[in-house]
Formats: sequence, structure tokens, C-alpha cells
Amino acid sequence: MDLQVVADTPLRKRTNLRALAAAIGKPKSTVHEWVKRGMLRSHSNAIKPYLTEANKISRLRFCLDQIEPHTIPNSPAFKSFHNVLHIDEKWFFMSKTSQKFYLLPEEEDPYRACKSKRFIAKVMFLCVVGRPLFGENKELLRDGKVGIFHFTEKMQAKRKSKNRERGVVEVKAITSVTKQITKEMLINTVIPAIQEKWPSQLSKIIQIQQDNARPHIQGIDTDFVAAGNSNGFQITLCNQPPNSPDLNVLDLGFFRAIQSLKDQCAPSTVADLLDAVEGAYNALSPETLNKVWLSYQQVLTKIMEHEGGNNYKLPHMGKDRLARAGTLPDSLSIDIGLIQKTSTLLGEQNGAINADMVEFNNEEGDEYFSSELN
Repeated sequence: MDLQVVADTPLRKRTNLRALAAAIGKPKSTVHEWVKRGMLRSHSNAIKPYLTEANKISRLRFCLDQIEPHTIPNSPAFKSFHNVLHIDEKWFFMSKTSQKFYLLPEEEDPYRACKSKRFIAKVMFLCVVGRPLFGENKELLRDGKVGIFHFTEKMQAKRKSKNRERGVVEVKAITSVTKQITKEMLINTVIPAIQEKWPSQLSKIIQIQQDNARPHIQGIDTDFVAAGNSNGFQITLCNQPPNSPDLNVLDLGFFRAIQSLKDQCAPSTVADLLDAVEGAYNALSPETLNKVWLSYQQVLTKIMEHEGGNNYKLPHMGKDRLARAGTLPDSLSIDIGLIQKTSTLLGEQNGAINADMVEFNNEEGDEYFSSELN
């Protein structure tokens, strides 16, 4: 069978085996056999954010910002990111609208009903992570997890029900998270947590990176600046390029890992949901988080290779194998030719990075570590 007929079939007619079989005039069993033999492969395709030319330029400038200046041109490499924190929000739901269960043959199918999926309980969490820090002997000095904070409030029950008495204090999710609420979360919860957990080996000059969601405050907010500059810290807030969730480590797999662990707990109340999400967050190892940061550096490279686009596929780096061999790098190297090409696209002449391109990344290599860590 010449499989070229499959390649010539429009993608919209190849969304399932039955549709493909009908399009090429073959039995579905035949097409299924091709899949089993590896002659066809299944592919799940996610729609990616549309990028304008301005978006691509912004992404390229951002990627150049992440290169350690003193490594150019001899051995270009990305920064260690130990003074960078990524934050992002995510809704966690009590239950999915479509859920798979494993039942005994004689068991009845479970019945679940709800007026609308809008009534499924959900809680928004704000997650804050940094790069884990390991010593010379691979001992853990910092796990990189600042915290995962929920947008909830405590309220007294106004009426008696079968589940609780009137007046009992309940935890309720805040379903409308405004700019003022996110500001209070940053100033009253996130910044104190950062300052409390920040290791003494690192500089107190810290950058928080967020996306461009409307409820987010800007880094010039006077209240945030005052809180960020307290207790000897200099904490700044900057936005990642627009339409670029791939430039936040939380969207590169960390949230998916939390979701997977949370689903193992099957929460039935808001309090259970909070415990499940926080437990899943705490259960993720620093090694897993560190691997996500390395994937982030791979993303930066691929964005430059694709001239700011997001139509790329990350190669398998074999991080587990490298970790077992003790050769997992701290920072990935990058070809000087790619830097020069990217700089040319941005109007530069020789591949150098202008000062205004690194204003949020004042990291100067080893100065952030005590002498015994060098």
C-alpha cells in the first residue's frame, strides 16, 4: 500500500481512524493495523498563540537578555537564573466534566450531575518557583519552591444545611480575582515568603517574572516597589513577552505535574482541594523543577532558531541519563552564530548585547555565591 495517499489527504479528514479510513477508501481495521505496525503515528495538536511580528521581535530580545554577557563570544551560555522567580496563576477544579474511572465488570456506571459546569467548585492558585540550588557535592541548598498560594476567604455560613451548622466558618474560593486582589497577594504574601526563604548564598537582587494578564500590576507600582525594597532586598517585577506562555517554567510542565498528583487525591470539599494542590506542590522534587528550568533554556534556543516563532519541537535531552552520570549541565551553551543571527534580526551589527536589553538581569555570574560554593 502506497501511504502517500494518506499524506495527500487533508488533515481535517485525518482526525480519527474512521474518518481517515473513509477518506482513503480503506477498512478501519486496515488503518488500525497500520498504526500498530508503526506505519502511522498518532499526534495531538494544540493551538498555539498567534504571534505578530512585534511579538516575535519582543521574544528575540527577551531570549538575548537571558544570555550571560561575560560568556560572549568565547563560550556563550545562558544565565543560571538563580535570582529569577517565575509566577503564574492556575484554576484547579474539584472535578472534571469528563472523568475516566476503572470499574469492575458488574459495577454500575457512576452517576454525576450538575446544573452547569460553572457550578463545579474551583480555586485559583498563584504559584511561585525559582531555580533549585545545589552545592559542589550535589547537596540541596535551595529547593526553588517559594510557595503556592490560594485565592480564598473565610466566611461564616449564613444558613444551616445537612453539611454544617449556621455560623460555621467555611473556606470559600474567590471566583473573581481582580488587580487589587493580586496586588495584595504579592505584597502581603508572596514578597514576605520570598524574603523568608531566600538563601543567604544568593544576592538579594531578585527579579519576578509574570505574564501579561490584565489583573497583574506593573513593576512601577509604588506599593510593590516599597515592599520589594524592604529588609535589604531589591525585588523587581517584569513581564514576559506577550503571547508567550512558553517563556514561563510553570507552563512548561510544572503545572501539569501538580495537576497529575492532585488528581490522585480526589478532593470532595474546597478544604480538601487546597490540601491536595499544596500536597502535590510539595511532593514535586527539586530535581524535577531543575529539569524544567533546563527545558526553559532549550525553549530560548529554539525561539532564536525559529526567529521568534513558536512552531518548534523540543529535542529530548536525556536529562535523567545525564543526571545519573553526574553530567547534567547547570546552564546550556548556545552557538555564537545563532546569537549573531538573532542580533542581526534585531538590527545589531556584531552580535553584542546592548545594556538596555539586560536591565532586569543584573546577574554577574559567581558574585551571587559565597566563596565556598565556587
